[in-house]
Order: sequence, then structure tokens, then C-alpha cells
Amino acid sequence: MADPARAAKMADRIKELVARRLERGLRDPRLGFVTITDVKVTGDLQHASIFYTVYGTPEEREDSAAALKAATGMLRTEVGKGLTTRLTPSLEFIADAIPETAAHIESLLQEARDRDVAARELASRAQYAGDEDPYVKPRDLDEED
Repeated sequence: MADPARAAKMADRIKELVARRLERGLRDPRLGFVTITDVKVTGDLQHASIFYTVYGTPEEREDSAAALKAATGMLRTEVGKGLTTRLTPSLEFIADAIPETAAHIESLLQEARDRDVAARELASRAQYAGDEDPYVKPRDLDEED
């Protein structure tokens, strides 16, 4: 097992190398606007999972995923040239669900706000089920006589 700090440094370096190569462009026309969001490297430094997002339609996301899969070998070569390690880690591209998750959380928060407004409205129109003051009051003995 490698030092976790070394794995983190290597992940940052891989992220930088892949992002720079994608910025320069690939010859694949299927590749869309790809952003590298994170890189995770295993403890033995043999495998790197690269998380990415694609701006565009679902078809463009699928095309970009296919383009990245096709360019994995070339990108691994670029990473190998840029790293100073004996072995180059294998690369795996994983579509990051950050935009979809953020949209889902935002819709849940909006639903909670709507329910809060509805609850406040119901509370403002609420009436007591029985008397307004349901507590028993002491009786005046003079009035009963």
C-alpha cells in the first residue's frame, strides 16, 4: 500500500494531465464539452478512476463516453509520460452524476418549501376542535346555590 498522501498527489497529477490533454483536443468528433471533476487512485497506485461530466444532451453524453473509452489507451500513454512512476495506472472513465444529483436535490428542496407554505396556510386558517380554552375552570360556589 502506498502512502495516502502520495495517492492523493498522484490523483491530482493525473487529473491535471488528462484535463490538459482533453483541453488540447482529441481527434474524435464525438467528444463534447468534458470536465474532469475528480480522480481516485487505488492504494496500490495501479488503477485510477476518472470522474467526468459532459455538458449537453444525453446523446452527447453517450457519444463523449464512447470517445473517452476509445481514447483511454492514448490518455494512459500521456499519463505515463507525465508521471514519474515505474508503472502507469490503468484508467477508467466514470460519468459523474453531479448535475443530475444537484437537480434532484433542488427539486426536493423546492417541494419542501411548497409543503411548508401549504402547512403555514393551513395553520393560519385552523380552528379549535372544541372550546378555545379546554381546561377546567374552578367553579364559583355562589353561582350554583
